Parts: sequence; C-alpha cells; structure tokens
Amino acid sequence: MLLADKWKDYKIIDCGEGEKLENIGGFLVSRPDSQVIWPKKLNKWNNLDAVYHRSDKGGGYWQYFNKPKDNFIIKYQDLSFQIEFTNFKHIGLFPEQAVNWQFIIDKIKEKKVSSHQNKEIKALNLFAYTGGATVACAYADCDEIVHVDASKKIVGHAKKNIEINNLQNKKVRFIIEDVIKFVLREVRRERKYDVIIMDPPVYGRGPNGELWQIETSLTKLVKECINLLSDSPILFLINCYTANFSHISLKNILSSSINHKGIFESGEIGIPIENSNIILPCGIYSRFYC
Repeated sequence: MLLADKWKDYKIIDCGEGEKLENIGGFLVSRPDSQVIWPKKLNKWNNLDAVYHRSDKGGGYWQYFNKPKDNFIIKYQDLSFQIEFTNFKHIGLFPEQAVNWQFIIDKIKEKKVSSHQNKEIKALNLFAYTGGATVACAYADCDEIVHVDASKKIVGHAKKNIEINNLQNKKVRFIIEDVIKFVLREVRRERKYDVIIMDPPVYGRGPNGELWQIETSLTKLVKECINLLSDSPILFLINCYTANFSHISLKNILSSSINHKGIFESGEIGIPIENSNIILPCGIYSRFYC
C-alpha cells in the first residue's frame, strides 16, 4: 500500500463508526467515509469547526461552528491547493493523491534529466477534477498538459490551483468535455502523449448527458488511450476510489493493452491515522512506467 504520509497541512486525527476527523490546515472537520467500519479511538471529537451531514434525499450539507477562511489554501511540500467545501462532502482535494503527485513529479523530472535530446514531454490528465495531477505535471516542467473534465466549475477550480502555484507560464489546456469523446477526437488527430493520467468515477455524466459506467466504459477508454501513447512513454496511471473490483483488475487492463516494455504495478492507496497503527484505505491504483 502506498501511504500519503508526507502532509503537514492535512492530518486524519481519528476514524470510526463511519466518520473521519480531519485537520485541514488547522480547520477541524468531521466527514462520513464508507470505509470506516471500526470503532473510534477517541471518546469525543472536541472543538470541531464543521460537520458534514448526509441527506436522506442524496447529497447533504455542512454545519459550520466556525467559518472557513475566504482564501483557504493548504500546502503539500512545494505545491499549494485551494480548499472548497461542497454539498457533496468534498473539500476540493483528495489528500491521498499526494502519493501519485509525487510519483508523477519524480518520473517527469527523471526523464528531463536523462533525455539528451531535450524531448518535449506532453501529459494528458483525464477526469482531472481540480487539477492536483495537472499542477504536479506543470511543477515538474512538463512542456504541455491537457486537463479534461466535464464540469465547468471544477475546471475553474483547477485553473485557480495553477495560478496559486505561479504556474501560469506553463502550457496548460483546460478542456470541458466528455472524456471519451475528447480521447476519440485526439486519436483521429493522431496526437501523442508521454504521460497519461486518469481518475475515473464509478458513475458519471458528461456535459451533454453522456453516460459513464466504470465496469463497461473503462476498458474501452484505456484501449483508445493506448493509441495516444508516444513511442517513448513515461507513465500511464489509473486511480480509482469506489470501484467494486481489485487493483489487480486495473493492472490486468493495462498489461493486456500496453505493448511497450516497462514496469506494471498496482495496489492500494491509504492515509495513516495520527497516533495509531490504523490506515484509512482510500482507493486503488495501477501504473505502467518506463
């Protein structure tokens, strides 16, 4: 299991009975988490700043005891991210993804150092959300990054993350579109990418109602993305959070589709709980890299 254990501005203080207690830049919140089926360690969660309550009708709402900062930014090493509390319990960031950001940065920088021809590196980030991986690619000095997400609001948040990291000079294309439609068009255009990253949802809709179901759509998407890989690929990374299949399944999709020589890995991602030997599982990943 890969652990996101290098955070200073984010900690999980306790978990139990379907809830997790988080310290987000000094702001204490309680949020539901379906993975948390064990008892709490602490008797009481005191001094909470906010609690997220689920609704029987779907979604939910935040109950604030203290107002969050207007310009709420937290840092992961050299990277900065804007926090936003949404009606779907999200905070504008998936902290466990820090392990993927670091791997992306390391692989791109390694390639930059080892390349004697100063070859341009191009990255494609699909289901890119608020752009954690996009920021990582830009920070690693990727020459071009294409960020694709179906939500206009989410893409706006991603643009803000690029700005607060002072990476506006990097070539980042933000695309609001259904991922499969975009990929198929890129294949027809014979575009090539050295880095492909995706974090697909289990279920979703594109801007025009296009249906995405991970069990039936993921393999098709990966196969099309293989056509976008350059002759000297660096990384193909898939991350999933609530999928009902094993990380081995993700690895099998990649290994049965990619013909390049390289390393195939897969596993779980987690966040350690403070002052405990317990780890909160936060999803699965598989990656191919050279």
